[in-house]
Amino acid sequence: MMNYTKYRPYPTMNMPDRKWPNTVITKAPIWCSVDLRDGNQALEIPMSLDEKIEFFKFLVKTGFKEIEIGFPAASDTEFEFARYLIENNMIPDDVTVQVLTQSRPHIIKKTFAALRGVKRAIVHLYNSTSTLQRDVVFHNSKEATTALAVSGAELLMDEAAKQPETEFIFQYSPESFTGTETDYAVEICNAVIDVWKPTPEKKIIINLPSTVEMATANVYADQIEYCCRNIKCRDSVIMSLHAHNDRGLAVAETEFGIMAGADRVEGTLFGNGERTGNTDIMTVAMNLFSQGIDPELDFSNIDDAVEVYEKLTRMTVHPRHPYAGALVYTAFSGSHQDAIRKGMEAMKSHPERWEVPYLAIDPKDVGRTYDPIVRINSQSGKGGVAFILEQNFGLYLPKAFQQDFSLVITKLSDVNHKDVEPQVIFDKFNDEYVNITEPVKLISYKEILEGGDNVSIEAKIVDNGEEKTITGSGNGIIDAFCHAMVKYTGIDFEIVNYSEHSMEYGTKSRAISYIQLSTSKGKVYFGAGISSNITESSLRAVVSAANKILA
Repeated sequence: MMNYTKYRPYPTMNMPDRKWPNTVITKAPIWCSVDLRDGNQALEIPMSLDEKIEFFKFLVKTGFKEIEIGFPAASDTEFEFARYLIENNMIPDDVTVQVLTQSRPHIIKKTFAALRGVKRAIVHLYNSTSTLQRDVVFHNSKEATTALAVSGAELLMDEAAKQPETEFIFQYSPESFTGTETDYAVEICNAVIDVWKPTPEKKIIINLPSTVEMATANVYADQIEYCCRNIKCRDSVIMSLHAHNDRGLAVAETEFGIMAGADRVEGTLFGNGERTGNTDIMTVAMNLFSQGIDPELDFSNIDDAVEVYEKLTRMTVHPRHPYAGALVYTAFSGSHQDAIRKGMEAMKSHPERWEVPYLAIDPKDVGRTYDPIVRINSQSGKGGVAFILEQNFGLYLPKAFQQDFSLVITKLSDVNHKDVEPQVIFDKFNDEYVNITEPVKLISYKEILEGGDNVSIEAKIVDNGEEKTITGSGNGIIDAFCHAMVKYTGIDFEIVNYSEHSMEYGTKSRAISYIQLSTSKGKVYFGAGISSNITESSLRAVVSAANKILA
């Protein structure tokens, strides 16, 4: 058994007047990508300079206005990357780069050296504040921890003053915020605010990282709301989130944190970060999009994001990953497929409003097609098979016809132990139902009007290689032909269902007819006929179904 007794529940906050649960998100937060720092340091093989440049360009193209480019004092590559971007004028005027620094003098000074000549930058200062870090790692008191944060904040101001040509924005993170007493987190942040003295015109950023996710997402939201209420100079402070994913709740924490008053979100594409990763900015942004909110990030071709990410991080995007996975818009279940098919049909009456069962968003909004929405395997049903034929080949099978053909495809998938491709489905449909000419083949026919609705037909057929002429009368030409075939074959059957539609548009349009026949013994047979002539397509359908009876 797993030894659960060595763990303790995380304490909740006593906040009966919490406001965040009733808050509705109405706009996108300020986004800050930390792919090139948090995401990069989490890789088995960190990105090279060229790879970081390529990733930076993609982040800019996606619409990020704040991008953390690294920890310049950590390595020569990190320092060189910052210098390359600055010296080659690669930072757009509307983009602010961010760099990370510990609250240590030599690291702070090297960080500012890396930024020399930049137009605008966020300098992100942090030190560990959690109870565990203070007690076990640094053996520091609260007073010593606060003093370290304050001295770092003061040095940031001193170094910034040496580069007056640059607009510096200061950011402070009490690292491992979730493991820090919430009242002390506010206390240390306020001490830093006292040093920086922000104004509404010159704001600072207070970032509250869930460095290690320790509790349910609602507890993090309570902590954020408490800090937003008690932080000094709230109108001059941008409250920021940086959630990690140790419990798999980073996206939920971030959404709850925005509801609790946060203005800004740090995260990475696809949640890449230390250990179990961090907030997936793409997912949060697309969640907003699905609620009719402009995410202010462009994922209109989400496969580009997947390609860049997998190429440069050497990691893979899971096929079930929200919005971007290869299978997230695909249904295999028969009931799901049927609901999607009906939803897509209903959308024709209100194309301006997306409402399709099982699909949170329109796949086309992220650059996907409808082709893989439905894939057919042994779990699929008639609705899925019908959807494939409708979407790919313009065939609209009657309901009973759908059921009959779905059994054919289910058996095919079972035998092959894999899903069935659309072209295979179409070919199988033709083989099973369309223009079947053995043993009987229709050669020609002549319609004879008898007055009223009565019609006679004289048709030439080939039966096992021998040409015959058959005749019959009925209420319309199809009924007359059925009577002729009944008389000729000696098998009693009648039409149960008939439908037809045009397959294509224009002067070369073809028609397809669907016939359902029932014998006197109650057995049902299906056939289809295709021709440029609607009457001939109908008679071919009758022959196809009759041949199945004869077989």
